Amino acid sequence: MTQAAAQGKVWLTQDAFDKLTHELEDLKGPVRQEIIARISAARDEGDLKENGGYHAAREEQGKLEGRIRQLEDMLLRAEVGETPADDGVVEPGMKVTYKFVGDSDDEVETFLLGAREMEDAAGGLKVYSPQSPLGSAILGSTKGDTVTYEAPNGKSLQVVIMDAVPFTG
Repeated sequence: MTQAAAQGKVWLTQDAFDKLTHELEDLKGPVRQEIIARISAARDEGDLKENGGYHAAREEQGKLEGRIRQLEDMLLRAEVGETPADDGVVEPGMKVTYKFVGDSDDEVETFLLGAREMEDAAGGLKVYSPQSPLGSAILGSTKGDTVTYEAPNGKSLQVVIMDAVPFTG
């Protein structure tokens, strides 16, 4: 799999996929209807220029529609529950253990490479997106590889991949 293809998919467990699908249905149904009703009621109050309730409801509607688009896109690109091969290659769905170059072997960190929405299902593991600076840099690497990436603060950091195993939830 190419790095670009890996970044396009979103790896989710079945449980996370079901929760996000339920959230999307709720947002598109009852939540959307409630906001529309609030906008309508505020509009009926008259002058919209000085109607704080109207403007607040419209802003909330914008945020809601953005979240709906985000969920639709994520669920469209979701690769559900297919555990990647146990071949040591870093890809979405892998539990990755790494350390910074120069740190001792007992200063390792472990995370799940997947959608941030997996946080609840990750059993306390941090979840890094394949689009994150570290996630995108290590895609396709294997145990023992040293990878350099640019941190959000602009610093160039090097990590050593200590292990990459399929996440089993």
